Amino acid sequence: MRKVFFIFFIVCLCGNTTIAQDIKRPDSYNYIRGVEALQNEKYEEALDYLNKEIHDFPKNGYAFSWLSLLYNNQAEYGRSLTASDQAVKFIPKKDKEYRSFAFLTRADTYRKLGRDEKALDDYNQLLKEQPDCADAYENRAQLYYERGEYSLADKDYQKIISIDPGSVMGYMGIGRNANAEKRYDDAIKQFDYVTKLASDYSSGYSFRAESYIGQGQYYKAIDDIIHALSINGDNKAFFLMQQVADSAYTILVSKLKVEKLKEPNNNAWPYNLGVVNEYTEKYQKAIDFYKEAMEKEASPITAFRIASCYSEVGNYDQAINYCEQAIRLDSTDYRYQMMLASLMDNSGHSDEGISLLNNIISSYPDYDFAYYQRGWIKDHSGDIDGAIEDYTMATTLSPDYAYAYMNRGVLWRLKGETDNAKKDFEKVVELDSIPEKAECSFYAYYYLGQKEKAIEVLDSVLKNSNKGNYYDAACLYSVMGEKDKAIEYLQKSLEAGFRRFVHISRDRDLDNIRNTNEFKSLIKKYEAKSDSEHSEENDKILYIDKKAEIPFTKENGVYKVKCSINNLPLYFIFDTGASVVSISSVEATFMMKNDYIKPTDIIGKQNYLNANGEISEGTVINLRNVNFGGLNLNDIRASVVHNQSAPLLLGQSVLSRLGNIEIDNVRGILRITYKEEVEQ
Repeated sequence: MRKVFFIFFIVCLCGNTTIAQDIKRPDSYNYIRGVEALQNEKYEEALDYLNKEIHDFPKNGYAFSWLSLLYNNQAEYGRSLTASDQAVKFIPKKDKEYRSFAFLTRADTYRKLGRDEKALDDYNQLLKEQPDCADAYENRAQLYYERGEYSLADKDYQKIISIDPGSVMGYMGIGRNANAEKRYDDAIKQFDYVTKLASDYSSGYSFRAESYIGQGQYYKAIDDIIHALSINGDNKAFFLMQQVADSAYTILVSKLKVEKLKEPNNNAWPYNLGVVNEYTEKYQKAIDFYKEAMEKEASPITAFRIASCYSEVGNYDQAINYCEQAIRLDSTDYRYQMMLASLMDNSGHSDEGISLLNNIISSYPDYDFAYYQRGWIKDHSGDIDGAIEDYTMATTLSPDYAYAYMNRGVLWRLKGETDNAKKDFEKVVELDSIPEKAECSFYAYYYLGQKEKAIEVLDSVLKNSNKGNYYDAACLYSVMGEKDKAIEYLQKSLEAGFRRFVHISRDRDLDNIRNTNEFKSLIKKYEAKSDSEHSEENDKILYIDKKAEIPFTKENGVYKVKCSINNLPLYFIFDTGASVVSISSVEATFMMKNDYIKPTDIIGKQNYLNANGEISEGTVINLRNVNFGGLNLNDIRASVVHNQSAPLLLGQSVLSRLGNIEIDNVRGILRITYKEEVEQ
């Protein structure tokens, strides 16, 4: 919410050029430079200029209003409130825009501090000054909605409609309230009107889909979900797509496949199909769709999802391969590093996993789960004291994480420190208290001497049958000494797809059954099955490593590469920092006029962040063929930047599909090691 609130005011106020002639706003040097710096997202520079402005002009309420927003965004709420107070004090009442800005910023700060009544006071005071301030009604309605005071929220939304009948916000708010009260027919009426009022407003469709789901009308819900996704990849629609997958998988997949056929160059549809299949645990289908999406546009999140699916089926070599690809595409996202550490551990390379986690903790010393994960690896690697230390860090940084207490309690118990163990198990029971959603409290109940309660909670969990729950049951019954039940549930987990054989081999919970013939037979059987599954996957396509050397010229510090796009000879700048291929509108216009680009190659529009940190709008097109150095790549997504001087950049959407790239400055060549498919 903070980021959205922040950007909203920058856009609205910085972009507003209509100022009443009788309102004189500041034009002093420091003020103007401060606002410009804020617009350019140079926040420290903006703070410096605006504080200088306040020093020179201590009654400049406008400068205080911007300072309050900056401090709010930095979570310095005390300073934000102080600045807001001064803004409200000094901004003239006739300047409605900036006074509403000051009140709304202060109200937002109060809300973040949990002082909703003070926020309400600000909304009420602002509405007393400006009875037609739609933003104040909208913010107050949101507060009422979060409190469950739907009738009060409805009144504010009705007021918004009376102020601006052409705005969707009032109707959307009333519809959302009706959904919350399960008055789905009433909600649908509101959203029907929204879709007529603004046919390209995706939320009208995604919220109506939620209403249809509430009524069990999945066919209509899916139509709305897909419509919303087609507009802008609507986040709510993306979430609902997964929610409806369990109830209407066949219809949903069929509809998504139709969209994929309609827009063959749009990677979003195979990606969404991958998500649906992953969510419903159809991992091989998910992998196939994700790979199709990757062929259209190399994406770190898609590579990450492929890695996750391979991990679920126990194919750790492939999982590591795709996780490393995600890291190559985006080395700044620590989620990919965390997954790689887990994959290394699960594949038997625990030392490498710990090394990765050491690096993550060095970069993110307050990241609680990194300590937990490192403690987990140390735990089953025999470093009990090191594991306890990391679990303690995890509970310190995240006091509500039950698993950290659970695992630490087990280690205290192994060390004979029963009092510490008892405290941790009691904390687990306190935190993990909903039986049907329990994750580890059944273990804690058993260790606290409450075996019947442990089984009762486990039975509640097992109503949701999945491989993880079956595995937990196997572990608990093994710890209890009930070997037959432990073997039974271990078989169920393996049959359901549990493939973490390295973990099974060192999980102390299974020590009571590890030496039985039944255990050994099960592991042998399912390891062979897993090897067969992986062999089938790996044998689908055979590759050999090949090398290519591509000459380049270096001009003004950049590398230029000769290539062709759809058979048109061009020179591109080789740029490892660019995310996509981009061409200027001049080249694109020439290609369109001369039939190198066809109307069917145009995908849509998208915003791009350039190397200077500026956002440019570009037309997204599909390049049917990109060739350089004899290497052919098909269906590459590219951006046409509407700037005649924009360079032609060869970015990661091509480079990531090639393989390992070395730059030989002495010989002036790019040396590329890539994989070529071998016909079988």
